[in-house]
Amino acid sequence: MDVVIIIALFLLGYAAIILEHPIKMNKAAIALLTATLCWTAYFVTNGPTEAFAHHVSDVAQILFFLMGAMAIVELMDSHGGFSIITDLIQTRSKRKMLWIIAFISFFLSSVLDNLTTTILMVSLLRKLVPDKESRLFLCFIVVVAANAGGAWTPIGDVTTTMLWINGQLTSIAVMKSLFLPSLVSLLVPLCIYSFQLKGNYNRLPKNAKNQRVPGRRRVFVVGILALVFVPIFKALTGLPPFMGVLIGLAVLWLMTDLMHHKHEERHYLRIPHVLTRIDTSGILFFLGILLAVNALESAGILSSIATWLSNEVQNLSLIATFIGFVSAIIDNVPLVAATMGMYSLSSFPTDHTFWHMIAYAAGTGGSILIIGSAAGVALMGLEKVDFLSYLKKASLPTLIGYLAGMGIYLLL
Repeated sequence: MDVVIIIALFLLGYAAIILEHPIKMNKAAIALLTATLCWTAYFVTNGPTEAFAHHVSDVAQILFFLMGAMAIVELMDSHGGFSIITDLIQTRSKRKMLWIIAFISFFLSSVLDNLTTTILMVSLLRKLVPDKESRLFLCFIVVVAANAGGAWTPIGDVTTTMLWINGQLTSIAVMKSLFLPSLVSLLVPLCIYSFQLKGNYNRLPKNAKNQRVPGRRRVFVVGILALVFVPIFKALTGLPPFMGVLIGLAVLWLMTDLMHHKHEERHYLRIPHVLTRIDTSGILFFLGILLAVNALESAGILSSIATWLSNEVQNLSLIATFIGFVSAIIDNVPLVAATMGMYSLSSFPTDHTFWHMIAYAAGTGGSILIIGSAAGVALMGLEKVDFLSYLKKASLPTLIGYLAGMGIYLLL
């Protein structure tokens, strides 16, 4: 009975998030209430469980990572660091800008990860295209490109990393197999958006103030290095990514304190002030939606879906493709974890095509809906994009791209 109640509560909460604007309720409040009610229903029937503490620990790591990365990006922004890049991007053509942003996001995500890339690129777009409505398609393509770019490397997406660490994939094999499908999944919506965008963006006036900010170039370079250092730190130490972000934040904190502590008028360039600019409601939305999905996992709902797929659908390609669709609705991390539990390495050895398809599907399928990936959820928080706007303008092109990429993989 608790399973039915949890599913009903989750679906009601999900519907309320989708209808955030018509019902005039903030999605962060809805997500937090949904998570609390789902876990209350679970505890009433099953009693206290260690799984809850485990899930809170996992979610806390993601939130610390998000807060650290956002703080680093905001610090770079407060010093005017993004003007270094915006000065290099001379084109104001909407189509050219779309392609430039898409490919920067795609390859950057393969080195960083989709979440960090989205935070970084959206912050950059705010400088390139100040009008929110005008940069909407650019923000959408950032999510698609970040998810596609993260899928083909073992450090670019948390699900691919999970499969890599647990032995389902090897680095070179997954990169060779998934690069082209991931690229195709980006190129299809990119071409569709290109037909919809015409004309030029307004030319940005030169901001002389940014040129005068002390330490502008130094903070920007160290900030980028701090973000690139995260996957390297994880590979060297085995510690979770949020620890790498916190080290980068600490270094920048000390560095900016030394640079500005003698100048009271520069308080806005120091971390305590920068932390006030972080979108707290976006972080709380992340907390709520992840804990709500974890309640589904603890109740055995996700593993039941995997079992049903295993028993009813015999075709591995269809199973993998379906998992991509499900990951557009439910967070792909517990979904892939359930899949790994259902299919053993003895049946599907390392670098089996099934594992490659799962990595592709879970990584790129989440782009179909804005709530299906960490990158999409981050965009909701950063740009206040609602579910329906993304559904109307981005979901169909992204779906076509996802299916085209899967088709390319099967052909190869």
